Amino acid sequence: MSDAAQHADRTSAPDPIPLGTTPRPVDGTDLATRVRTALAEELGGRTAGLERASIDAVLDGADIVSADIDLTGVVVRGDGAPGQAGAAGSKRWQPEVVRREPGTLRRLRVDAHRLVAVDLPVDVTAELEGLRFEWVEGSDGRVGILPVEPSEAHPVSGHARVAVDKAGLVATARGLLSVVLQQQGITLTGLDVDLVSRGPRAATLRADAAIKKGMFLSARVQATASVSVDENMVLAIRDVQLGSGNPLVAALLGTIKSRVEAATSRDIDLAEKLPDGVRLADVRLDVGQELVVSARLA
Repeated sequence: MSDAAQHADRTSAPDPIPLGTTPRPVDGTDLATRVRTALAEELGGRTAGLERASIDAVLDGADIVSADIDLTGVVVRGDGAPGQAGAAGSKRWQPEVVRREPGTLRRLRVDAHRLVAVDLPVDVTAELEGLRFEWVEGSDGRVGILPVEPSEAHPVSGHARVAVDKAGLVATARGLLSVVLQQQGITLTGLDVDLVSRGPRAATLRADAAIKKGMFLSARVQATASVSVDENMVLAIRDVQLGSGNPLVAALLGTIKSRVEAATSRDIDLAEKLPDGVRLADVRLDVGQELVVSARLA
């Protein structure tokens, strides 16, 4: 293997998750304490309320029988920097491994009812089974867990559900869009977004934005699009339309039409993006008071 290929292989491989000094955790309580410390070091100044998180684990030799993590009430901010909580989390841990021991996380469950991510309340339920890993010990006297990618011989199963309040999602989108447009000297003065379900895996998006630039230019911009996931788990964005009643703005939108069409014409094979041992059996998109995305692994 060439030096360049070896470098690419190293950079694409996951880093071990540091869990303190050797020896490895002796019981579930010890592991839960170390996981909490690792989360605090990784998230650093970007999180609040992590002390309220519930973490429970059960060990059986090198295997983790179960790990239950409840992040209800945790707030994750967009500011701050990872690793601010301590020097251990200030850089990636890439040890010289002196000992390895294979293990399996038989069941991982993550709940958050709710957590706040960048000002947006999110409800999360996820459960995975059959996650392989290695206990690794470094020459620096630290121990950690190195995830092992699933394979056809060692698949992962489970399910996940993520729900956000539709009004909250629109408010977050409005804030992010305001920042982006402000950098172009454009002020967003209003934004209405309507997301309508068209079945278990399809929805239509309509947006109406009011913008202002300088003292003389103000206009409304309308955008529509349809989103769907077919039975083969291929995500498609279709029927993207941009328009404005202001002739000048309409002309500007016309100049970017081809780029928008090119960007949205490429379908995304969701199943193809996953490792060999992860098979996406179903995806659902439900729209009501909440936007709910759920997935099931075979």
